[in-house]
Amino acid sequence: MNTTHVRLHKSVLAAAEKRLLIWIAERLPRSINSDHLSALGLLSMAGAGLSFWLARTDPVAGAGLVVLCLLLNWFGDSLDGTVARVRDQQRPRYGYYVDHVLDLAGTAFLFAGLAASGYMSSLMAALVVASFFLVSAEAYLATHARGVFKMAFLGIGPTELRILIAAGALALIATPVIRPPGMAEIRLFDLGGIVGVIGMVITFIVTTGNNIRALYLEETKRS
Repeated sequence: MNTTHVRLHKSVLAAAEKRLLIWIAERLPRSINSDHLSALGLLSMAGAGLSFWLARTDPVAGAGLVVLCLLLNWFGDSLDGTVARVRDQQRPRYGYYVDHVLDLAGTAFLFAGLAASGYMSSLMAALVVASFFLVSAEAYLATHARGVFKMAFLGIGPTELRILIAAGALALIATPVIRPPGMAEIRLFDLGGIVGVIGMVITFIVTTGNNIRALYLEETKRS
């Protein structure tokens, strides 16, 4: 695999987030390294899943902890690569592999907690995780085949998704179940899951089609 792949990050908050991360990385104590931040990212996502489970009995405390854990996850998961680049301590293959393995594990932990909480059905949680894994696998294959890693689609990236989940967690305090116009009652996170699955399936179809076409054209020109 090409270890110098291009990272394309064009989410709504990407530019401002990059400046903030570099500012933090330049001031972070040297005793804290990228591995510490990666571990924090995984543990905090598992903590978010546990916090959803806690919200069954204490919605206010559980929702507050979800938001805190998602903030810690952003700090660890977003900053680990920036710290490596700022300190010129990059390990491209190791960093790429560890970062994305932990992303997959963290997503599984988060939605396992949501399913256990009762705020999202087990079937919907499984569909969201399956869709996320499908999109992730396509992105990793595209990185290998084309040397380009896309981190966002239609302006939505990891940070924007964290914000949406945090907002949903806070909304659970008052409205765990909603009734959209013309629809029966549905759990808030089940409705969000439906939207998320549809979005990820569309993302998979569009990006797969674009990459197949690009690869075909690239390799046809060479022959």
